[in-house]
Amino acid sequence: MKIISTNIGKSTTIIWNGKEEQTGIYKYATTAALHLRNEGVQNDTISNKKVHGGFDKACYLFSSNHYQYWKELYPDLPWQWGMFGENLTVENLDEATLRIGDIYKIGTALVEVSQPREPCYKLGIRFGTQKILKQFIAHNHPGAYVRVLKEGMVAKGDSCTLITQSKNTLTIQEFYKLLFAKEKNLEMVTLAINNKALPEHKKMQLKKYV
Repeated sequence: MKIISTNIGKSTTIIWNGKEEQTGIYKYATTAALHLRNEGVQNDTISNKKVHGGFDKACYLFSSNHYQYWKELYPDLPWQWGMFGENLTVENLDEATLRIGDIYKIGTALVEVSQPREPCYKLGIRFGTQKILKQFIAHNHPGAYVRVLKEGMVAKGDSCTLITQSKNTLTIQEFYKLLFAKEKNLEMVTLAINNKALPEHKKMQLKKYV
């Protein structure tokens, strides 16, 4: 995997349900390296810190490989890296093999895969339609959040090197399917509950199924 683009967002005013809100979903490519910190990316905008940013969602990665799929669905959008609100656009990021708990070295930073991205209405705002939420869930390629174990700098062209593969085999894609499945696969539920890297509140949501 390789970093194709580093992306930063400034606070942007949007209208939702008749009220003004601020969002950082409008991220754009920057020539500068990003400073990955424990609570988020330095100089990036996190408007709602209850659901974005913080230790378990310090940085969001999305695969460049999936852009063509979305460009064909939305050909009239002004396409550029950062369209999904990702801080790092990554070549060959594969949610089907990326395990929750995998540890990677990216640039000088050390990160741990923590969870998939769950889309909210602000993605719909950027795409001009809330239909994308169901489409994004169905496509099953959500990208991944990471927590920063060692702060460092990440630049375009840097490689993502696997340092430690999680012994728990739960992948980002498997957990994403589990989140939205009406009937929960008990084997996957158990795997998720026993995954040390998965945020505790995510495990608590699943314990009622076992």
